[in-house]
Amino acid sequence: MNLTALAPARLIRPSWVLLLAAFLSGCATSVPSPQPPIERLPAAEAAPTTPTPAAMTVPPVKPAPPVPATVSGPAVPLAPAVTEMNEERPVALKPHAILGLQEPIDIWERIRRGFAMPDLNNPLVRNREQWYASRPDYMLRMTERSRPYLFHIVEELERRKMPTELALLPFIESAFNPQAVSSAKAAGMWQFMPATGKYFDLKQNLFRDERRDVLESTRAALDYLQKLYTLFGDWHLALAAYNWGEGSVGRALARNKAQGLPLTYSDLRMPDETRYYVPKLQAVKNIVAQPEAFKTELPLIQNHPFFKSVAIERDIDVAIAAKLANVSLEDFKALNPAMNRPVILAAGTPLILLPWDNATVFQTNLQAHSERRLSSWTAWQAPRTMPAEEVAKQVGMSAEQLRSVNGIPARMLVKAGSTLLVPRQGKLDSDVTEHLADNGQLLLAPELVLRKITVKARPGDTLMRLASRHGVSATSVADWNRLKPNATLSNGQILSIYVPAKASRKSAPQRSQARAKTAARSDKRSDRPAAQAAPKR
Repeated sequence: MNLTALAPARLIRPSWVLLLAAFLSGCATSVPSPQPPIERLPAAEAAPTTPTPAAMTVPPVKPAPPVPATVSGPAVPLAPAVTEMNEERPVALKPHAILGLQEPIDIWERIRRGFAMPDLNNPLVRNREQWYASRPDYMLRMTERSRPYLFHIVEELERRKMPTELALLPFIESAFNPQAVSSAKAAGMWQFMPATGKYFDLKQNLFRDERRDVLESTRAALDYLQKLYTLFGDWHLALAAYNWGEGSVGRALARNKAQGLPLTYSDLRMPDETRYYVPKLQAVKNIVAQPEAFKTELPLIQNHPFFKSVAIERDIDVAIAAKLANVSLEDFKALNPAMNRPVILAAGTPLILLPWDNATVFQTNLQAHSERRLSSWTAWQAPRTMPAEEVAKQVGMSAEQLRSVNGIPARMLVKAGSTLLVPRQGKLDSDVTEHLADNGQLLLAPELVLRKITVKARPGDTLMRLASRHGVSATSVADWNRLKPNATLSNGQILSIYVPAKASRKSAPQRSQARAKTAARSDKRSDRPAAQAAPKR
């Protein structure tokens, strides 16, 4: 209101001034209408507490929806509401609670937010926690090795709505080494056995082993874990089956059920390896959840993709691909560990993985090399069984180089139909077909055919003396007869020995006559040879 418009300034008396002051004072001190009550977010999803200025009007906040259920079970219960926003008091949170809705800056926080399995709490977990925490160098090597792969694994787990604890499973399986091979022939960071890998469509041939492929092995591992969880309805049992086999876990559950015992992971009778398997994962989970509590430092791994898939349309040497991408050969192989040979066949491996920033560099350099040869190798099939020396002459390389590139041991024949990697030249200067790229196998046979003879140990004979007498090693004799290397032989003890069979080119009639003469003999010496193949070990 403009009071000067009502009267000239000289006519305004002091009393009017006092009345005006009282009126304005009443307006300033009147009580405002009450604001709607503020509904708080649960602690697990609330934004960071920030003091609100007195003059700021805070609009009502709708309650957040419940956390959706994952495949591990029902939704996570909501935590109690946080304290008033204008109070700066510390907020007590559970170890895995989420403070704020902002995107996590590192992959470890993202993994923590997705924890959804029930915790295992027993002395075996404490034992493994102590084991890992007392080896900080080992933990650092493992976590650094996981850097290229964790983001992709977490992405896949979240896409499938699976617990993110499973991203830590390769720490237990292989220490995140995609080249790891166990004594039982399990391979890759997810440790697939050959048969299990084939069941989940992981190709294993001369040129590549997808049990070690980052994308394919992760896809297969999560498919398998989902299958096991569907079968058992419990993540701990699913993990036990991943390690021990679903049949073994099923039989263990049936035994407990028949005896009226609980059907939980901790109550099953199982091998020590499986008994420690879930406690190992739980221990790593606990360390990732609260590294400071275990005096462990996790390396910063940013929450963004490490690698990018790049298409290739021509066969290319591994060394050339690494050079065009401007990455070291070691780093290239870490992202593409499935390659068994020094060449990438486009028909079988149409995508390669490269560090995110190097993908564009590779594509630019590849374009500049569009008119040049990118591969120095191609595939060749053996038309018949032949020695490596003969193969080498046909394909224009030394026998030593042929053996080295194709992994052919000495004194082995290359069997008919085998696929070999050979130099590109002349008629062989072409990219490998899809059929060979997907089905190439190397088939070998020993140059020498072995025959079995049985002998009797003489007085004073040892494995060493008997083996020397027949031109074989004592270790082989022990292995053939399932004896310990230092076993003592008794007089007259019968043993089996495999010796080279002499080449024979007798005609059919000659062989028949020889068999007739053999049958007519009455010589029954105990060391008479028996035509049998050597056992496979």
